[in-house]
This record gives sequence, C-alpha cells and structure tokens, in this order.
Amino acid sequence: MKVKDLKLYRGMLIIVDMVNGFVKTGDLADPKIGKIVPRQIELIKEAKSEGNLIVFIKDTHMKNSTEHKRFEGLLHCIEGTGEEEVIDELKIFEENEDTISIEKNSTSFMEALKFRELIKDSTNLKEVDIVGCCTDICVFMGTMGLANYFDEWNRDVVIRVHNDAIATFNEKNRQNYVDAAKLLMEQQGVQLVKKFHKETNKNF
Repeated sequence: MKVKDLKLYRGMLIIVDMVNGFVKTGDLADPKIGKIVPRQIELIKEAKSEGNLIVFIKDTHMKNSTEHKRFEGLLHCIEGTGEEEVIDELKIFEENEDTISIEKNSTSFMEALKFRELIKDSTNLKEVDIVGCCTDICVFMGTMGLANYFDEWNRDVVIRVHNDAIATFNEKNRQNYVDAAKLLMEQQGVQLVKKFHKETNKNF
C-alpha cells in the first residue's frame, strides 16, 4: 500500500465489507450482492483517476467475537478462513497506490481505531463516497457514525452513499430494513445518489 500524506486527500471512497463472507461463501453470504460489483469497479477507477484515497473495510472476527451472539450465533468472516478477504473481483485494487485496508470487529467502521485515526488525520477531506454491503447494517451504521463524527468536530464534509453500489444479503426479505436505513441516512443529510457526476454536480 502506498498512501500519501493524508492531508493531501480531498476525496475518499469507502468500500464496506465486500468480502467473501458476505458475497461468496459462509452463513451470511449472498451471491446476489455481486450485482453491485461492476458499478463499484467504475467508482474505484474514478477515484483512482482523481487521486482520491480508497479504503477497503473488511469485516474480521474471532470465533468468540460478541457480535455473533446478536446475529443468532452465525459465525462469519472469521480471521484466517478467507471469508474476511476482499472478493477477487475487487482484490486486484486492494494493494494499489492510494489504497488502504482496515479490519473491523463490529457493524460500524467508525469503531475501528485505525479508521478513526485515518479520518482524524485526513484534515482536508471534503467528500466521502460510500459503497458496499450490507445497506441496512454495516453501510448504515458506519455512515451514520461518520456523519456524527464530522458534526462533533465541525468538519464540513459531503457524504454520498451510492444507491447503485450497495446491497444487503437476503434483500427481498429485508426490504423494510433497507428502506428504513436509506430514509434515516437521507434525513441526516447523507446524499443517496446514483451515477453522480462531479462535473455537473448532478445525479443521474
């Protein structure tokens, strides 16, 4: 990983939990989440061309992680199993320039100490784009935590969640949760966008 001085970055793309344990294999994996990968690749390439920081969030647990109890005891993304690794389609971007990977042991990437330090040191950040899974859990929890962090420190940073690059496992049966998560994010000033064009500042 080759990351510049964090003060030089004005934009950041966060890819949340696009790991094998949610997309490829395991008790919480749903291959249908793969439908958002092509759009994510577009956004990664766009972020790279603009020299923005790219952050891969990787759900990573031990077998005794307390989070498992809240998800009906379903063990997922256990360290060393491969479930915690970024899916192959995106892994090719993980070790590129301007890219960093951060493991988390909760549903919110804001609770990962390494991520908090990253945000604290990215003092000139003006825009954050977020993609990944799961919409109603890890994307939602991390996004709201980030928005609250920026408010607490009076940092004027635009947060965009890309509606065409997020998904949830078993989404058809979780639609009420997904809709509620999107509504709550919008109510808190997070922009839900599709095909956002920075040149015109418009959504398509």
